[in-house]
Amino acid sequence: MSAPYASDPARTRGRQFASDDSVPRGPRGPWQRDRDRIIHSIAFRRLRHKTQVFIAPDGDHYRVRLTHSLEVAQIGRVIARVLGLDEDLSEALCLAHDIGHPPFGHAGEDALNAALEPHGGFDHNAHCLRTLMLLESPYCEFDGLNLSWEVLEGLAKHNGPVAAPNWALAELDAAFPLELGQRPSLEAQVAALADDIAYDNHDIDDGLRAGFLCLEQLLELDFVAEQWRAVERRFPMAVRERQLRELVRGQIGLMVNDLIAETRTRAAGMGNPEAVRGAGGPTAAFSPALAEAERQIKRFLYANLYYHPDQEATAERARAVTATLFAAFGNDPALMGEGWAARLDADEPARSRHIADYIAGMTDRFAIACFTRITGQVPEGLSNV
Repeated sequence: MSAPYASDPARTRGRQFASDDSVPRGPRGPWQRDRDRIIHSIAFRRLRHKTQVFIAPDGDHYRVRLTHSLEVAQIGRVIARVLGLDEDLSEALCLAHDIGHPPFGHAGEDALNAALEPHGGFDHNAHCLRTLMLLESPYCEFDGLNLSWEVLEGLAKHNGPVAAPNWALAELDAAFPLELGQRPSLEAQVAALADDIAYDNHDIDDGLRAGFLCLEQLLELDFVAEQWRAVERRFPMAVRERQLRELVRGQIGLMVNDLIAETRTRAAGMGNPEAVRGAGGPTAAFSPALAEAERQIKRFLYANLYYHPDQEATAERARAVTATLFAAFGNDPALMGEGWAARLDADEPARSRHIADYIAGMTDRFAIACFTRITGQVPEGLSNV
């Protein structure tokens, strides 16, 4: 049974472009179609070779953007089901949320943002919408995937209302208004927190596996220490590797259950989805105690994993590769290939933004291959695991 505050596919606000629905595509609702369009897109497939935490990892066991997105979708779908939300909408949002990331993760984003600084900058959240609404274009009638309003709105505002959209999001909002000043659906809010749950715990898992983190460091966090003591009590004879996997699994379950309980309390009495959008604060949330513990985990990960000296050195090399590509394509657009070069505008800012679109679509390994082809050098030190 759907909750009264759940989004209703029968009341969707539709799509930017009218489409011919007379061709049978199977018995699917609008958000099922959106989810399937996302899964079948080239941009989604490229996530398998895009950085999650570690750039161009050599090990097969480390997460990349694709596996992370699948894990977020699994968590988000479970939460949506228990809360009576629309699972298809939640899943579509979870699967698409990282599509705007360029190669090399935040290092590549920093380089593109610096290159576009005179032309409005670069932001992966806005570029996600730009990819889905303009660049990924498999249809004959229109540009983009022509996703429903609710999916686009949720992706635009998954971190909350947007008071000052950058140029990319502002242009898209002008073409298909997404009510950026309001809160998004509860499905979108759940997707954002499912992302937090996934990367808080899975980045710990990958950090431990890579040797960038150690258990002794983690046990400085009260939340982790409490869960670890519970693991040791339940499985005292298990090998350390399995205990660590149990720790991560247990933390995910605890955070999911806490989020469900707190969100139910906040949503009580909300009779429709509009009440969620008009609320003075988020409806989906952790309890105050767990919210503080989650913030501590994030601070720990930034200090000990994301900004680890080895990670920073690798990121600096990735930024240099991205900056080199941007400069090379600007000097010789033919290096982008015939199709992209032919569509290059002669004037700014469209010219630089087009080059950034091309680079942002690259996987880590394609960017490395382009750098090697252009410079004759294989970039070293772009993988530290």
